[in-house]
Amino acid sequence: MNIPNFITLVRILLIPVLVILLLEGKNDLALITFIIAGASDALDGFIARLFKQKTAIGAFIDPIADKLLLITSYITLAIFGKLPGWLAVIVVSRDVIIVTGIGILMLNNRPLEIKPTIDSKVTTFVQLLTILFLLGKDYLGEINMIQTPLFYGTALITLYSGGHYLAIGIKILSNNDIKSATD
Repeated sequence: MNIPNFITLVRILLIPVLVILLLEGKNDLALITFIIAGASDALDGFIARLFKQKTAIGAFIDPIADKLLLITSYITLAIFGKLPGWLAVIVVSRDVIIVTGIGILMLNNRPLEIKPTIDSKVTTFVQLLTILFLLGKDYLGEINMIQTPLFYGTALITLYSGGHYLAIGIKILSNNDIKSATD
């Protein structure tokens, strides 16, 4: 196991820690844990590229770690009433649709290269930013007024990204050509 994959596994292990801290009302420690988990996402990718340590397992588990962190955070914060339930449903539904689409493509023997699009990366960043904002809002003072626009912006970007992936999947199913579908 190389260092980037180890960092990704640590990120996965931080997810239950984050939930436990939120359950116990230790928001300061939850914020720190989330920052570490979020930073590990950038760190593992940077190390993998810098030292040419990209692996098939890393390409597989890194997006899973991201999805687990985001889905768990959105569901937990929605349950605690810190995040609107409708936003958690949008975020979780997008990821469920993407994973279901991948399954359908695989079942139909369609060529599939799992590679995030630029709008997917922006979506992940905005979703992480939303959670970071919620966990750190006690320290933000007057900036709290951006909460509602941030929620709606996150929803719109998530819906757009989900629609884009849906369009790519439909194009692959109808053309059986991954290269033309992502161009």
